[in-house]
Amino acid sequence: MAIQVLGEHACFGGVQGFYQHDSASCAGPMRFSVYRPPQAAGSLPVLFYLAGLTCNEETFAIKAGAQRMAAELGLMLLAPDTSPRDTGFPGATGDWEFGEGAGFYLDATEAPWSGRFRMESYVSQELPQLIAEEFNADLERCGIFGHSMGGHGALTLAFKHPQRFRSVSAFAPIVAPIEVPWGQKALPRYLGEDRRAWLRHDACALIAEGAFAGEILIDQGLADKFLMSQLQPERFEAACARVGQSLRLRRHADYDHGYYFIQSFIADHLRHHWQALGGAPR
Repeated sequence: MAIQVLGEHACFGGVQGFYQHDSASCAGPMRFSVYRPPQAAGSLPVLFYLAGLTCNEETFAIKAGAQRMAAELGLMLLAPDTSPRDTGFPGATGDWEFGEGAGFYLDATEAPWSGRFRMESYVSQELPQLIAEEFNADLERCGIFGHSMGGHGALTLAFKHPQRFRSVSAFAPIVAPIEVPWGQKALPRYLGEDRRAWLRHDACALIAEGAFAGEILIDQGLADKFLMSQLQPERFEAACARVGQSLRLRRHADYDHGYYFIQSFIADHLRHHWQALGGAPR
């Protein structure tokens, strides 16, 4: 598959790059970023990061401050855009909670969204194959994490594709979208009104089918303005307890929903994944 280089920059001895390619899953151009650490001459473990509402493929690379630790550990970092762009669909723009920039990491089944919004297939199938071919990523050592809507995506894709993702963590994830306004707005538009279809995209519902093989790390700020209305981590905490899932849910006073929060704990997440993917404790 051919990729277009949009920009590459030296960073902590490695390369932070931004790219575009024609996606079969999303039936059009998609952008993504890749950080290749200094060890990139060999096949490296890769950590997928899924960003939240309104974000794109640049957000994590610019704001999270992850490259220094990734260079130290030898972790490749990949961040896709949060949805297809320039779709021309009525209602796809102008609402930050739905449409472009808000793909929710699912394969839509309702028209017109089903024609382009196939982010689950893109992230779990097409993109891994692309980075294995183009960047020598080790697909036997893949982890996934994300923030907010991307935390929802990381959890649900890890549960549904354990053969692909061997480690998972999240910052302030939407854990029960069927119960909160963000999910109740997006899921019926993408998937229709049958709530049974929504359950396949709800971390609390998916974990009831069986635990993830490994510890899940979640960080949540207690000054997060979306904590009570949209995130509700206690729902996931209870769901994990019911099935015996190993969960490290850390609550942090004074931290909000933004990237200063993510910067503060990003190193812990990279170490969590590195150890789960076969690295020595750091």
